Amino acid sequence: MDVKATLTQLNANKTDYLKGIGTPLLVLAALAMVVLPMPAFLLDILFSFNIALSLVVLLVTVYTLKPLDFGSFPTVLLIATILRLALNVASTRVVLLEGHQGGDAAGKVIEAFGSVVIGGNYAVGLVVFLILIIINFVVITKGAGRISEVSARFTLDAMPGKQMAIDADLNAGFISADQARERRSEVTREADFYGSMDGASKFVKGDAIAGIVILVINIIGGLFIGMIQHDLPFSVAMEVYTLLTIGDGLVAQLPSLLLSIGTAIVVTRQNESQNMGEQFTSQLGNDKALYIASGILIVMGLVPGMPKVAFLGLGLLIGGIAFYNQKRKADEKAKEAAGTRAPNEQAEQAQIETKELGWDDVQQVDVIGLEVGYRLIPLVDQAQGGELLSRIKGVRKKLSQELGFLVPPVHIRDNLELDPNEYRITLMGVSSGIGELKHNSELAINPGQVFGEIKGIATKDPAFGLDAVWVDPSQKDEAQSLGYTVVDAATVVATHISQLLHNNASLLLGHEEVQNLLDMLAKSHPRLIEGLVPDILPLTSVVKVLQNLLNEGVPIRDMRTIVQTLVEYGPRSQDTDVLTAAARISLRRLIVQDAVGADPEIPVITLAPELEQMLHQSLQNAGDEGAGIEPGLAERLQNSLGEAHQAQEMAGEPSILLTSGMLRSVLSRFVKHTLPGLRVMSYQEVPDEKQIKIVCSVGQQ
Repeated sequence: MDVKATLTQLNANKTDYLKGIGTPLLVLAALAMVVLPMPAFLLDILFSFNIALSLVVLLVTVYTLKPLDFGSFPTVLLIATILRLALNVASTRVVLLEGHQGGDAAGKVIEAFGSVVIGGNYAVGLVVFLILIIINFVVITKGAGRISEVSARFTLDAMPGKQMAIDADLNAGFISADQARERRSEVTREADFYGSMDGASKFVKGDAIAGIVILVINIIGGLFIGMIQHDLPFSVAMEVYTLLTIGDGLVAQLPSLLLSIGTAIVVTRQNESQNMGEQFTSQLGNDKALYIASGILIVMGLVPGMPKVAFLGLGLLIGGIAFYNQKRKADEKAKEAAGTRAPNEQAEQAQIETKELGWDDVQQVDVIGLEVGYRLIPLVDQAQGGELLSRIKGVRKKLSQELGFLVPPVHIRDNLELDPNEYRITLMGVSSGIGELKHNSELAINPGQVFGEIKGIATKDPAFGLDAVWVDPSQKDEAQSLGYTVVDAATVVATHISQLLHNNASLLLGHEEVQNLLDMLAKSHPRLIEGLVPDILPLTSVVKVLQNLLNEGVPIRDMRTIVQTLVEYGPRSQDTDVLTAAARISLRRLIVQDAVGADPEIPVITLAPELEQMLHQSLQNAGDEGAGIEPGLAERLQNSLGEAHQAQEMAGEPSILLTSGMLRSVLSRFVKHTLPGLRVMSYQEVPDEKQIKIVCSVGQQ
């Protein structure tokens, strides 16, 4: 193990020694290129390496988030400049010594740039080279040098103020000593970086000047050597040595231009944590500016004589980009609004994990919940004109007055797991209703008889399951003229919530609500409440009786009558079903009024005596209420009651099944979900002043 550890340590030390050897070798190689003659093949490799190095440096400057992240750039710039100048000296030596032998005497790279890039025409090559020199020296290098100088001056002038600000934050306790040390180091590195960049820009400027001088010297020297030493005619010497010199100059100026662009990018970048592409996208993606530019280009394309394909194509492209950006920003804004609470929830979760769990960490389910997709958030956002909150408030107020107790508030939240246009209603944490909306559309509901069809997206009304069509708001008048009932999206959700709460009112009433009802009644009838709980009945039994009434569609607005009945019958029986039946009899006038209003006659559906006798016998034999109805009999009974119920609805009359007190609760549960709207009453619940009109007898032979 000791030998192995020793070998591992030696390998690690060897790796450490090799890590910093690249830069010294590069500098020594540059010096060697100046002194020693080099073969053309090696020059090709070094020229290719120089171009690749310049490309890498340029791309690093583009994708670096902050200028300080490339703090070694001034040193890299110096080494790359030395390497390029050394290559210029080495290539000049080869061009002047071997240029008379042909175009490839100085290597394939120089030959390619001299013959292929400029087409073998030394006059064109000279013009191109001079243009590159002007671009590099006059435009890029001069501007970058000026920016570097100003940036360095302002950075150095701002150093004392930044240091004082750090000391003030440290003394005030806003930052720790380590943070202050790190910020001081960053300020120092920033000043050093911009100071170095000011000097490095001079390397670029000097390199551009050196390129011009080297070109002139090489052309003059080549003509002298070719004409005097090798007896070449002036035209041949001019063509051979000028092409080689220009090829050599272009090979050197291309990396120089790339490094100059990289220098300009670094000194013009803001000290922000974004790469250049992100800055361009965020700052140039102004929708208004893009739309205006698109319009101008399209107008220019329509002018006679202008190239229509170029201007119209580019105008439409920019307009499309602007439209895409606008749509993407709107979707991102909606998603951010939908996920605003997500980071807070994650932070809370992280905080919870760091402390001991307690009962406060157990979240209770919402009594009533509404979850919406992110595209439906404008419906519940009053700042965006959403009306759903006011509609839900109106539903709660209406139901509270009808049912006789305060309906709990609806907890609304977004749910990214839902489809963007989908919503879900939950009761006690359980999904009880789901629907999909078409935002900025209205729902045309077919109430049963319309005078024509309307174009739109066919669907079903989520509250009652009626046929409906999603239409544009401009079609509202047309749909209403055809007999449709037209409602907006907020009304659709509010109606759905109202229907679910009305059908499940018993789930909303608990011990707390019942106790509040008793406390309110005690203010006006203290003697009545005094002996009810717990002397006569426990609170649990009172809650169960009230839930039974709500489950059978009986409102509990008349708490005085209900409590009087419980006080009267409570000492005789603790059975909640018996107490519920007694309370219904006491509330018979209210029940009948809700069913038929002020009409003196009650249209009822009855069961044939033979059928009632059969049902009584089945229940007695089963011993458990509701469990002894034979399946075949239950199916026939349901079909017969369904036909009678439908006939009453078509006639526009209330649908009431009248039966004995023993069968009433069983049949009420039997038809609650299969035949909604069919009321079940016992003979004892008919008020004395009302007359019975039998419209149908189920089971009659």
